[in-house]
Formats: sequence, structure tokens, C-alpha cells
Amino acid sequence: MKHHSFIFLAEGFEEIEALTVVDVMRRAGMDIKTVSITSTKEVSGAHGIKVTADLTFKEADFSDTEWLIIPGGMPGASNLAAFEPLCDLLKIHAAKGKVAAICAAPAVVLAPLGILDGKEATCYPGFESQCRNAVMRDVPVVTLENLITANGPSAALRFALAIVANSLGSNIAQEVGSGMLYYPKSVNFYF
Repeated sequence: MKHHSFIFLAEGFEEIEALTVVDVMRRAGMDIKTVSITSTKEVSGAHGIKVTADLTFKEADFSDTEWLIIPGGMPGASNLAAFEPLCDLLKIHAAKGKVAAICAAPAVVLAPLGILDGKEATCYPGFESQCRNAVMRDVPVVTLENLITANGPSAALRFALAIVANSLGSNIAQEVGSGMLYYPKSVNFYF
């Protein structure tokens, strides 16, 4: 059975972070859908790029979910954090499934839900104080078994490849990365 993954879009989402993840996961053959938390599928990013999501939150079926992925961007991350149905879904899923967040999202969305408690993570510089119960690392990407965090737009490709590596293995991640002319310095680069 194919597992589904979802990335959530709110007004003001960081376009590079969201769309890089979708692109890379689809290159790897993973099933990822974009989900608008607004009432319509069209969502405007932080830099005025309008994206038509695959689904609205109400239309999505979150049974058999592998990844729930949260892009950053402001006010995107704050808008996601304010959306109660997503917060409830994240809390339930984090206990048994995989969660990934980038930029401000680890601090603004995941930390208040307790998802980072006692875990290593990274986030956009300046937001670390909101992650009081996490072990914060000053690195682009932190990969744990069921949690991947990244620090910002320039880490979007590494973040996406880390998700692929976690699900499909580092060989597939390296194949996809190489196809995009991205060559890691070592085999452990994604982790």
C-alpha cells in the first residue's frame, strides 16, 4: 500500500520551501499532496506567488499518512499554527508517524505542540528561544527517525532529500540529488 504525504499551505507560506519539497519527493516517486488550510485551493505565498493546492484541508483523507510537512515563511507559519485542525492532526500523527518542518515552522508550529520536546532540531535563526524543550542545533538540517527539521530557504533541497532518504534510502536520495546536479560531499551528507 502506498503511503501518502501532505504539505500544508497557508497564506504567506515560503514558496521555495514548500515547492522544492513537492518537486523532489515527486521526482523520487513519492506520493505528496499540497493541502490548503484556507477555504479555497488557491493560496498566495510570502512573495506573492499563487499556488493551486491539490486539496483543501476538508477534502483530505489523512488515514495511511507517512509524512506531514510544514513549510516556513511568515506569516505562513503563524497561520498554520493558528489552524486548530492541523495542530490536532500533527499532535496525533507525531506520536506514531513522521513530521517534517522547515524555517520558522519548527519553532512556531511544532514546538508549542510539544513535538520537539527532548529532541534535536533546528530552525530559522532567532526563533530558537521558542523551542525551550528541544536540543537546538545550528545546522541546515537535523534528521531523526520520525522528525526532520531545517533552518531556512537555502536548506530546502537538503531538507527534501533528507525526507526522501528517510523513506526510500540514501541511494535514491543521491540519485535524485545527482539528477538535479546536487552532489553531496559524503554519503552521510543527508543525515
